[in-house]
Amino acid sequence: MDPKAVKSELVLILDYGSQYTHLITRRIRSLSAFSLCISGTSSLKSITDLNPKVVILSGGPHSVHTPDSPSFPAGFVEWAEANGVFVLGVCYGLQLIVQRLGGEVRVGEKQEYGRMEIEVEINSGLFGSKKVGDKQVVWMSHGDEVAKLPDGFEVVARSQQGSVAAIESPIRRFYGLQYHPEVTHSPEGMETLRYFLFDICKVSAGWSMENVLDEEIKVIKSTVGTEDHVICALSGGVDSTVAATLVHKAIGDRLHCIFVDNGLLRYKERERVMETFERDLHLPVTCVDATDKFLSELKGVVDPEKKRKIIGKEFISIFDAFAHDLEEKLGRKPSYLVQGTLYPDVIESCPPPGSGRTHSHTIKSHHNVGGLPKDMKLKLIEPLKLLFKDEVSASTFLLCCI
Repeated sequence: MDPKAVKSELVLILDYGSQYTHLITRRIRSLSAFSLCISGTSSLKSITDLNPKVVILSGGPHSVHTPDSPSFPAGFVEWAEANGVFVLGVCYGLQLIVQRLGGEVRVGEKQEYGRMEIEVEINSGLFGSKKVGDKQVVWMSHGDEVAKLPDGFEVVARSQQGSVAAIESPIRRFYGLQYHPEVTHSPEGMETLRYFLFDICKVSAGWSMENVLDEEIKVIKSTVGTEDHVICALSGGVDSTVAATLVHKAIGDRLHCIFVDNGLLRYKERERVMETFERDLHLPVTCVDATDKFLSELKGVVDPEKKRKIIGKEFISIFDAFAHDLEEKLGRKPSYLVQGTLYPDVIESCPPPGSGRTHSHTIKSHHNVGGLPKDMKLKLIEPLKLLFKDEVSASTFLLCCI
């Protein structure tokens, strides 16, 4: 899926390590706006190449007073102002805006964590029809606080303790929230995001799963062409099944799937999965019974990571043999490999500095295809790489209608 092909202006999230980064990206999509997330320390070119209409600076566990705290790249503010890009800072993101644009952030005397009531101080598009004096409950999580605003900014709302809760500079198109609007503990937070995106930024609501799936099928057809063949390892799970189904709809039986029974499946799972593949989805699948091989290699192994690596190695061996058999049968090498990579996997593969995200590769080591033999030289097709798990699950019904 090409982000530039999606018929909606992009809302780009710069990730500074907040535990809610995935959530805010997903929440924006639920409003029918297309959102992507990249590391907050990405280069300016990486940001400008995506041509976003809106950039959201996420929260994070950092303090802007720390010398090595992450920030947006040099030239970001000038680029945003010159190109009419709207910027929203959330928590740490708000503090970045204040500090980098000439304001002041200090260690908070009244640090705020948890539910907190805020009160509107000026009428603002951030809060729609709410007037001065109106209140709402939000979810705070910050130790630092704004002491002085940059030139051109106003305080939109304050907490019950007097801390700055929302700021704006409509002329510069910079806005900030010192709380998390994306969490359910901020009951009116989604409305604030809606006002910001559609009333302030005038984003067009063009993101839908139907459009995404149709576009992805076109991309696959264009990528693979009319002669190349594609292989896919099916696990029986939703991700690989949806990925394979998309590719099959695009190129038909030039897709060649393999399902491996490793002896660790549930009772009759192999039969049920194969029946679903063949009868309901009409996928071309070869089933390989490798029960004896897997169980003999795993016998006596206790360490979970050793088990994962053994399983990964055996899968690769079987997969390699399948590819070579297919080459002999077709008289040509398959050119592409399908993977059910999801968007959270993409985000986690390049976490922002200081985010603490270091465990995902170990947990999923046996799922990765990084150990494939180099001489296979397969190009990857990852039709789900911009989708979240619940979006993929929701697409299973839509695929039946395409």
